[in-house]
Amino acid sequence: MATPVKLGFIGLGAMGFPMASNLISKSAKGSQLFIYDVSEASLKRFAEMHPDPTVVCKSPAEVSKSSDILFTMLPEGAHVKSVYLDPATGVLHDGMVTKILVDCSTIDVDTSLLVLGAVRKSHPDAYFFDAPVSGGTLGAEAGSITIMLGASEPEPAYPTLLALLNLMGNNIVPCGKPGMGLTAKLCNNYCSGLIALATAEAMNIGIRSGMDPRLLSRVFSSSTAQSTICDKWNPVPGVVPAAPSSSGYKGGFKVQLMAKDFGLAMQAAEKVEATTLLGHAGLDAYRKAGQDPNCRDLDSRVVFRYIGGDEKWQEKL
Repeated sequence: MATPVKLGFIGLGAMGFPMASNLISKSAKGSQLFIYDVSEASLKRFAEMHPDPTVVCKSPAEVSKSSDILFTMLPEGAHVKSVYLDPATGVLHDGMVTKILVDCSTIDVDTSLLVLGAVRKSHPDAYFFDAPVSGGTLGAEAGSITIMLGASEPEPAYPTLLALLNLMGNNIVPCGKPGMGLTAKLCNNYCSGLIALATAEAMNIGIRSGMDPRLLSRVFSSSTAQSTICDKWNPVPGVVPAAPSSSGYKGGFKVQLMAKDFGLAMQAAEKVEATTLLGHAGLDAYRKAGQDPNCRDLDSRVVFRYIGGDEKWQEKL
């Protein structure tokens, strides 16, 4: 955006930190970013990285008192409720000046619509959007995430919002109406989670049969098994050097978060009575992997390790 703007960002976790960093780095000169997180270490690190435009706040309420446009990136629906609705420290207090509120968290649709209703009731001149993202920490750092926006292009606030979202991502998809951004995200993670499991299992079959997984990956990439998971996030260490699997599964999208998102997708499926033949097995796998001390807190493609995949295959070639 060419005009300086007062921005707010709440939630400087693995995704929120690089998103907020791109947001302020690429904003017009003279813009300010008001930030809040429960982690003082994250606040300090961000302020040291962007000292001039950053203002550290003591509560979500303080952020919304100072910013015209506010983004939130939080782990779960309970956190979103608290950040927005807490009567003492929440965003939606009487002194709020923010006109556009954007929640990038991946949560259940009902909680998002609850917050939307509260915004419309207490601040009818403000806009609230669900805008979950996909692309993982690598995408967040590169500014290449996909953002699924629960709105349509005719929305009055859309041009302003689009300009800001483009500072954090390179593929902004208006999904039609409130809640549809989250619906799209949950469907995406359900699908990508199953693809990761299938890729891990198929690669494991090939490796145990004596095949070089790099060659098998090339076959997949030019055949019907092709996927972004195979090409960029391959579960087998050493196949894609830049993938978390090749660095001990560090970074990426934590397996516990995949279990959370997969569970939300299953809840959404049950709500609309959609058949999920693979869903329960997939959810069980991610939940158990997330509880396994050898997999917990690591990238979700660690399911290759969970199913007993050979991570030292290169030593046997």
